[in-house]
Amino acid sequence: MTDTTPVLELKDIKVYHRARSGSLFRPNIVKAIDGVDFTISRGETVGVVGESGSGKSTLATVLVGLQEPTAGEVLFRGERVNTRASSSKKLFGRDVGVVFQDPSTALNPRMTIHDILTDPLQVHGIGNQSSREAKVKDLLQLVGLPQSAAEVTPNQVSGGQRQRVAIARALTLDPSIIVADEPTSALDVSVRAQVLNLLSDLKKELDLGMVFISHDIQTVRYVSDRICVIYLGRIVEQGSAHEVFENPTNDYTKSLLGAAPSLLHI
Repeated sequence: MTDTTPVLELKDIKVYHRARSGSLFRPNIVKAIDGVDFTISRGETVGVVGESGSGKSTLATVLVGLQEPTAGEVLFRGERVNTRASSSKKLFGRDVGVVFQDPSTALNPRMTIHDILTDPLQVHGIGNQSSREAKVKDLLQLVGLPQSAAEVTPNQVSGGQRQRVAIARALTLDPSIIVADEPTSALDVSVRAQVLNLLSDLKKELDLGMVFISHDIQTVRYVSDRICVIYLGRIVEQGSAHEVFENPTNDYTKSLLGAAPSLLHI
């Protein structure tokens, strides 16, 4: 059952950057995020969709505590947090997991999968060697990988299996929220649906909140309860997946819906 209390809430978030093309006295300001309100609760999947440069990945970095906003408030379980503070970073590190676009660059190629999964536990001082070994076994089973995968490095498994390792690592600290930034775009078409189904199953089984970010609105529809359409740093439309698809009100949303078939079926 979905907990209606947001785990994370963003209020009027702005992320502005100075562009190199400007001058000292007349700087060009890039508004990567320009006044976004956003919430995510346990047990729901919120899809964020937009084209390249729309601001969706910047939004992801704010949600996981890697980007300090230029303005606005970040609330964690109703309390305002400063993402620059070390205490807040530790809080985000434990309760907000992240799955990046390309597992081949997100995972350390020199570490075994066993060490990749135990590293977060060691960093946060959780458990002992015995409990960490048990955790690795549980995580591999949870994401559908054989126990033998623990002893190999990421480059010794397939792309789909690497992304399963990345998902397992994101779950290591038992987070409330997972932020998945284009988690299937670097995968072969044949394994995309498998990874999407895995994420959906994990959300239900673990009562996770999930932010699913993609440029493909059909894929977002496949996994999302709510959809936020982002354009030029602003959320221009949001609602239930059914509402956004059946009755889009924004021209940009309509163009996304008409632009391409689902990447699941190409």
